[in-house]
Amino acid sequence: MIIDAHHHLWDPADRQYPWMDDSVAPIRRRFDVHDLRTATSDTDVTATIVVQAVHDPGETAWLLAQPEPVAGVVGWVDLTAADVADRLAALAHPRLVGIRHQAQDEPDGDWLARPDVARGVRALADAGLVFDLLVRAREHRAALALVDAVPEASFVLDHAGKPTIDAGDPGWRDRMRDFAARPNVVCKVSGLLTEAGASWRDRPVARFAREAVETFGPDRALFGSDWPVSTLAADYATVLRTTADALADLSATERDAVFRRTAERVYLAGATPQT
Repeated sequence: MIIDAHHHLWDPADRQYPWMDDSVAPIRRRFDVHDLRTATSDTDVTATIVVQAVHDPGETAWLLAQPEPVAGVVGWVDLTAADVADRLAALAHPRLVGIRHQAQDEPDGDWLARPDVARGVRALADAGLVFDLLVRAREHRAALALVDAVPEASFVLDHAGKPTIDAGDPGWRDRMRDFAARPNVVCKVSGLLTEAGASWRDRPVARFAREAVETFGPDRALFGSDWPVSTLAADYATVLRTTADALADLSATERDAVFRRTAERVYLAGATPQT
């Protein structure tokens, strides 16, 4: 059994996705659960966590209505709103497991360090929800400030901090150690093929995946496909196989943590299964 802890579903005909420019033209179409089931049909993936892709509570409501294999939703709410607690209450759903904000797209690289964001994340913690961190090197210090400001919250670092794999990213290890030093942060081994680009086979994707798990430990690392964004680099089965091959030296128990148990603990411990 594998839990894919990070993928997306969307329909650009229903709402605008500002980041969907011509550079991602192949995925600028509807991707629904039927497509997801087709992509995972020859794998051991039995449950998934779908993650928001636009700052729109309407998308979150749509994601919460999706059937199996979707087991949990990381949605969106305006964390800076004065009534953020009420907005979270309005979104409350047995399968709402977390919230994410695309901080990497904010003009202000210190957006995550704002006091009103910390207040919003405290409301998440009070509601039993995790916060997914979508950050690059620019947002690193602000993300650490947020994690330190709200120690009672649980944070998930998406895409291993989005390293610039094609350039080697010499500062990435230090950034990962900074996050790993905070016990309330876990790390998704996801999106690395996409970050490496079209020539990912010629770049050290496997090394970045291994080092992410080594830095956090298997009990604080979890697999995510980043599908369908990942299809810009490879198909679903290739992403899964590449990640599994990179972690082949782990014990069976450690692999089970990365591919299932960490996601269950972080995201699904309080979720209500579909019937």
